[in-house]
Parts: sequence; C-alpha cells; structure tokens
Amino acid sequence: MSNVSAQQTAQPDQPNTDLDEIIHGLSQPQKTISPKWFYDEHGSELFEQITEQPEYYPTRVELSILRDNMAAIAGALGERISLIEFGAGASVKVRLLLDGVGEIVVFVPVDISGDHLQNAAEALAKDYAHIEILPVAADFTRPFELPQPKIMPRRNIVFFPGSTIGNFPPDAALALLRSMRSVAKDGGGLLIGVDLKKDPAVLERAYNDANGVTAAFNLNMLTHLNRRFGSDFAPEAYAHRAVYNEALGRIEMHLISHRSQTVTFGERTFEIAAGEYLLTECSYKYALEDFSNLARQA
Repeated sequence: MSNVSAQQTAQPDQPNTDLDEIIHGLSQPQKTISPKWFYDEHGSELFEQITEQPEYYPTRVELSILRDNMAAIAGALGERISLIEFGAGASVKVRLLLDGVGEIVVFVPVDISGDHLQNAAEALAKDYAHIEILPVAADFTRPFELPQPKIMPRRNIVFFPGSTIGNFPPDAALALLRSMRSVAKDGGGLLIGVDLKKDPAVLERAYNDANGVTAAFNLNMLTHLNRRFGSDFAPEAYAHRAVYNEALGRIEMHLISHRSQTVTFGERTFEIAAGEYLLTECSYKYALEDFSNLARQA
C-alpha cells in the first residue's frame, strides 16, 4: 500500500480570485503576470529541464551545499520533524534530506500543480515507506491547512529551496516568510535557499540558456492561461527575454510582443503594442546581510 494521501486545500472562489489577480496585473502600466502560472504539468517538466542546462547554476550549487553540509543540517533540524516543502518540484533536493536526516516522520509537499505533485509524492512513497507522505495541492502564497499526520512531530521545518524566495518583491517576501513562520510554529525552523548577487553576465546566461528551454518555459505560461481561463494569447507572437536590472537587484523575465494585438481575458480586453513586454518573473538576488535582516524581521 502507498503511504500517500492527497489533500486538496479548499480555496473559496479561487478561479474568480485568480482571474481578478491576472486582470489586475494586466491593467497596470507595466503589464505583469504572476510566475505561479508557469506551473502546469508541462511547465513543471520544462523547469526540471532548465535545472539541467549548463548555464543554470542555482540547482548544482544548492545540491552541492546540501551534500557537503548534510551532517550539520541534520543536527540543526533536530528530532522527530515534519518537513514541509513550499513549492515542491523535483524530488532531488528533498531526497537528499530524506536520506540524510534520520528524524523525519512526515513529509508535506505543497504545490499548485496537483498532477505533478501527486506523481512525485507517489514515487517518494515507494522509496520511503517509513515516512508518511501527505501532499497538499495549494497555492502556498495563500493560507492552507496542514494535514494531520499519524505521528505528531516535535518540530515543523519549512523547506524552501531553489532561491524561489527571489520571485517575491521585498514586501511580499517578508509576508511569505512570516507565513512560513506561522506554519513552522514555535520551536520550528526554516531551511531556505537564497541566490546571492554576482556578475550580471553569469545571471543573464542562467536565464537565457542556449537550448531555449527557459524561453519555452516562459512561453508555456500563455498556453497554460489560455487553457485555464479561455484567454486568447498567441504564444507564437511573443519572444522570451531575461535581463538583469542592477538598480533593483533582480533578473526580469519578459515576454515581448512581436506585433500589436488584443487579448481577451474574461470580459476584459487588453491592447498590447508591438515591442511591449509582459513581466512574468522577477528573481531578486540578495547580499547575505540583507537576507539575514529580512529573516530577522519575519
């Protein structure tokens, strides 16, 4: 028998809320779409391919940090823990923890891509029969309910790898860290990956891989939105671009329109000029001291 049980967190009126959020972003002078819409099943698969591209350093570096410091990490996490991963994607990093930390009694992966999440959870359950796997299909930027494990943990540890915190502007990052603090509860902890500031050329190469996987990932967002909300984006009419905004300390992912066009979203239409771009992701890079200060505020 599998030790996976899926929980779909109730999100009252979520489609309307999501639609309102998208319409709000497209109504701004700088049109934006949340990066959470990258992640349908195909988008999740493309992201896993991105992590394998030679230009994309974050995954390799983070895996190296985990492997080289596993004993210290295990000691810091403590005994009889619940490991709660926000935005669970590929299982490579969490498998290192499940192998290297002997005190994990329950693993709770949380992700908006329900099918991808369930498949990953079932694969983990086959290999870690001694650990209860309780996937939660939810948008982790909104409140969600933790499932009830069979064995009550002593500590909740939130796991947030991949420098995903960089996708949130500073105010939103602070709010998310405070949400994680509430999930971890008193005595809990956070194990987080944060990308540091570095040579802009290195950063831009990482988000403009030569094989075009990141471009396909960015463009797939439009296909996902069309399927989910009935919009009429023409993905072939856009091009991918990623640039480092040094003043704001962030990589920006753009979808640039080749031509003037009208896009329908719900009952709203939006005019997009030739050469105008949609801002689909910001990835903030931190100085270590700056992130430490942000964590302390949370």
